[in-house]
Amino acid sequence: MKDFIYTDIENEITGDGLSAFRNIYRINRKPDIARWIWCSLLLLLLVLCLPWTQNIRAKGNITTLRQEQRPQEINTLIAGRVTKWYVKEGDFVKEGDTILQLGEVKIDYLDPQLLNRVTEQIEAKKNSIENYSNKAATGDQQVKALEEGRELKIRSIENKMTQQRLKISSDSMELLAVQNELLVYKRQLDAGKIMYDSGSVPLTELEKRKVNFQNASAKKTAVENKLLQGGQELTNLQIEKNSVMQDYADKIAKARGDQFASLSGAATASGELAKLQNMYASYDARNQLYFIKAPQSGQVIKAKKSGIGEMVKEGEMIVQIVPNRSQYAVEMYIDPTDMPLVSIGQKVRFVFDGFPAIVFSGWPQNSYGTFGGVVAAIETEVSENGKFRALVVEDTNEKPWPAQLRIGGGANGIALLKTVRIGYELWRNINGFPPEYYQSEKKDRSANEKK
Repeated sequence: MKDFIYTDIENEITGDGLSAFRNIYRINRKPDIARWIWCSLLLLLLVLCLPWTQNIRAKGNITTLRQEQRPQEINTLIAGRVTKWYVKEGDFVKEGDTILQLGEVKIDYLDPQLLNRVTEQIEAKKNSIENYSNKAATGDQQVKALEEGRELKIRSIENKMTQQRLKISSDSMELLAVQNELLVYKRQLDAGKIMYDSGSVPLTELEKRKVNFQNASAKKTAVENKLLQGGQELTNLQIEKNSVMQDYADKIAKARGDQFASLSGAATASGELAKLQNMYASYDARNQLYFIKAPQSGQVIKAKKSGIGEMVKEGEMIVQIVPNRSQYAVEMYIDPTDMPLVSIGQKVRFVFDGFPAIVFSGWPQNSYGTFGGVVAAIETEVSENGKFRALVVEDTNEKPWPAQLRIGGGANGIALLKTVRIGYELWRNINGFPPEYYQSEKKDRSANEKK
């Protein structure tokens, strides 16, 4: 009964004048599925042809590019006890400001007049050096006086020797004359004997000639003795000269020895003076180390000692200072598989913790809240976490990094690689192929120039 009624209504009512019938029953309408499918395929093809920037994501922390701009520990070089604090945690100090004063704890340095006593020792040692120097100068003068006395004594002896040589020469001439005279008396005596035997001369004449011959012989003997005595005197003068030279040589050697002993004493005193001056400089430097000063301007943090009278050891950390002005950088840790794709000068986008951002990794130009950076250095040795460390600095061609950044904050980095089509990127990821290696235009130009 129901089917009959329904059939009649469907056959009799065409529905041309009824809008509700047309909206409910779509018998005469063609479906739009094919059109939607074709539009979706066309839209998909357009999306696959859109550009996509390949990238590498890595997390990092905010640090500084230079070592002296990082948080610095202030250590004490000497052991001591805390006597006074000049700052507290959170204070900002300038370079050279006093942070802490220490007191002495070692027995060797407890004397409050230590520097004055060392100064007195230094002055005494200087006087000792001066006395040694004066003594050495006196020894030098004594040596010069002995040398002059030796020269005078030797000249006197040489003059005597010259006179003796002249006397010996005169005695030699006298001996020669006596010998000639003796020969004459000898001939006269021989002739007198012949004439006496022949009776030509009396005996008195012969005896007279004998007396003359004997007198000549005695005179010859006296002259010879005189000549020998002159030679002995010359020899004695030579011996006296040698004795004087030896005596003065001993005196000069002794004076030289005293002079060198004085010079040695002065040198020893100079070494001791240098040691005392070194001690004075060390004590003075130690007194300056009682006041621990700020090596650079910054904020004081992490004080390890809190009370008055607490002991500190040598090399122990007192506080830390965070410098005011720092050239911030981000240290990123890159996987070894991505390491060949990163190079110095490569562009990087950052999202810093605490700063809102809308990130489209494939379209960095459409991202909001990101900041630009440039790779400044890449370590060639793997870190303890098994990754390679890279330092990224601020890109001066883009907007500056926020002034509210602090060392140790987090940052998410996106290293930008080559720009490709989305279709190629999907095909690469499906097949597990690595990204394209990006090279800057400068490198391409330099390569072409080399070719």
